[in-house]
Amino acid sequence: MGEIWSDLFKYKTWLQVEIAVCEAQADLGYIPKEAVDEIKAKAEFDPKRILEIEAEVRHDVIAFLTNVNEYVGDAGRYIHLGMTSSDMLDTALSLQLVESLKVILTHVEHLIQAIRYRAQEHRDTVMIGRSHGIHAEPITFGFKLAGWLAEMLRHRDRLTALQDQIAVGKISGAVGTYANIDPKIEALACQKLGLRPDTASTQVISRDVHAEFMNALALLAASIERFAVEIRNLQRTDVLEVEEFFSKGQKGSSAMPHKRNPIRSERLTGCARLIRGNAMAALENVALWHERDISHSSVERVAFPDSCILAHFMLVETTDLVKNLLVYPENMTRNMNVYGGVVFSQRVLLSLVGKGLGREEAYAIVQSLAHQAWNTEGGNFRALVSADERVKAHLSPAEIDACFDPAHHLRHLEEIYQRLSI
Repeated sequence: MGEIWSDLFKYKTWLQVEIAVCEAQADLGYIPKEAVDEIKAKAEFDPKRILEIEAEVRHDVIAFLTNVNEYVGDAGRYIHLGMTSSDMLDTALSLQLVESLKVILTHVEHLIQAIRYRAQEHRDTVMIGRSHGIHAEPITFGFKLAGWLAEMLRHRDRLTALQDQIAVGKISGAVGTYANIDPKIEALACQKLGLRPDTASTQVISRDVHAEFMNALALLAASIERFAVEIRNLQRTDVLEVEEFFSKGQKGSSAMPHKRNPIRSERLTGCARLIRGNAMAALENVALWHERDISHSSVERVAFPDSCILAHFMLVETTDLVKNLLVYPENMTRNMNVYGGVVFSQRVLLSLVGKGLGREEAYAIVQSLAHQAWNTEGGNFRALVSADERVKAHLSPAEIDACFDPAHHLRHLEEIYQRLSI
């Protein structure tokens, strides 16, 4: 990904656009075909020389064109004919975005496969589900990962559709009116580059296109952050249901030898913040003055490379994190049964209601027993339920036992797994 956003690759795309326009000009009879052959044979550039020229002329595109013409000679007068700088810049930028999206989609697929594999592995690993950070009812770790998988599949669909949205070129002149260049040249040049012509450009391709790209990356990063925050919470000492792989020789703290910190998940959280910030900057770039100003340019020189490289890094990092994640089923079982299975309170409630007890009365009974177990050291909700005369009047011992069977909560998960081919 870094190569795509290097100066060398950028200049290559600039030259690619200029040559495609020259070829289109020649195909339509606007310039001699022999001149295009000469341009293609001689056209080169020197990044250092471009910077030297730019230091004098204070214009990167003029510096580039000047340097290319130093190699091409007289035929160079046909390069950039009828074009404005943004014709080349925006069209070349689209080529970089298309290539970046290919890399991102490849690694989205890698992460999808990693999550699917671990979800299959742990489809029956029972753990407690939590809401508000508090124990709720049983789920499985595979079910938790199924939610991650569904989310990543949506990202794959969004990014795949975005490939068409971002693949747009613009060769329409100073304010987009084709005053000095034939629209057919734009169509033909874009075809050669694998792009489609912008429907109605100004001097630039409207920045809503680029904001959509950046916000898609921000949304991807937000999902990865969600996964990372979940890992961080589940790795807490008092929970310890999963843990980032800790390699031999790795150190967790300069002061405390016992520490095994979720540093990769924390790093991913930080990266997501950067990409979200860049997405906001891309939204700010949409409102340019009239047909164009230059306020977006400095933003994009930082935001596009950084966000694409960060997204690529986050995908690679998350894939490795998921593949090597340590999972502790015994701790999941321990946590689920704390306070004697208080998390099965709803099953007791519904069983009492099913036996004819009013819901309010049943709720009051079960809540009092649950809170007694919760607030007592070594509290045992199941034992309290089994000994309570109000409960025993309606439920047999076998019916009480059935209330504490986690299988009841998991009986429909197979339908979800089938939707995701887990």
